Amino acid sequence: MWFRKLGLVTIVSIYLLVLAGGIVRSTGSGMGCPDWPKCFGMWVPPTEVSQLPPNYQEIYAEKLHGEVEFNPVKTWIEYVNRLIGAFTGIVVFGVFVASFSYRKRDKILIFLSFLSVVLIGANAALGKFVVDSFLKPGVVTAHMLLAILVVFVLLYSIARAWSEVIETEKVTNKSTLNKILMLLLILSTAQVLIGTQVREAIDKIIANPIFGYDRSTWIEQLGLSFYIHRSFSLILLGLHVYLIIQLKKNIQTKGILYNFLRALVFLVIVEIVSGAVMAYFSVPAYIQPVHLTLAIVALGLQFVILLLLNSGKVFQKETA
Repeated sequence: MWFRKLGLVTIVSIYLLVLAGGIVRSTGSGMGCPDWPKCFGMWVPPTEVSQLPPNYQEIYAEKLHGEVEFNPVKTWIEYVNRLIGAFTGIVVFGVFVASFSYRKRDKILIFLSFLSVVLIGANAALGKFVVDSFLKPGVVTAHMLLAILVVFVLLYSIARAWSEVIETEKVTNKSTLNKILMLLLILSTAQVLIGTQVREAIDKIIANPIFGYDRSTWIEQLGLSFYIHRSFSLILLGLHVYLIIQLKKNIQTKGILYNFLRALVFLVIVEIVSGAVMAYFSVPAYIQPVHLTLAIVALGLQFVILLLLNSGKVFQKETA
């Protein structure tokens, strides 16, 4: 019971971390703390420039490419992001400790929990490299991809534990549904990565001293990746609608699978609406992190639905 409950807390904290990371990116706070793990050499960052050494600009000039200007709001946005990351790491380790209650009946679950600890640590190290590399585009994308992998591993271990106490409805023609879900997972992951490329293109526009501060010109300056990302969303929506139609045809009672799929379709619709708001209202900063978080939540739901659809195979346990 403790493992299952702590696992849910972990998933929530992971998604909060994704949201916090999106806020950091959309507000340009990625270098709010120019060093890591400390922030301006302090465990608790300053709130006023007077708390910094008089020559702080010289100290951090190399790390920030000479662009050093203390901004307490950006500093604390980045610091809170790090705090959430630290909390998430602690909770993930707690899940690993709690997994030992399954040592006699499900050793795979212990392995998955340990793998989660390793992956979250690796992503934290990659996050440090993101800072050190001055938000290098390829590194940022890798950071996102590893975060998705962490979500999948955690969801698998937690769904494995919950499979003991939940019952899914009987479904026929699973082969077709599996193919659609696998296609959706691949395409949705690609869509998230394309979205990351769009965000990187926006970063380049922001850096332009002529157009960077005029949000109304950002969309028109984006390249092919934006138009692919925009058009792709409609294909994904169509596939999700087709999936729910197929599921309705192949179940007799509506249970957890059907409810999860309805929630997924709703998330995709909200995701598309948030993308439209960004496209037609000059990329408002408050929508960007919501757009990103919804995409990761939708990916997680797709993965959980796939697991539950095949629960008889993927949750087989080897008892000692």
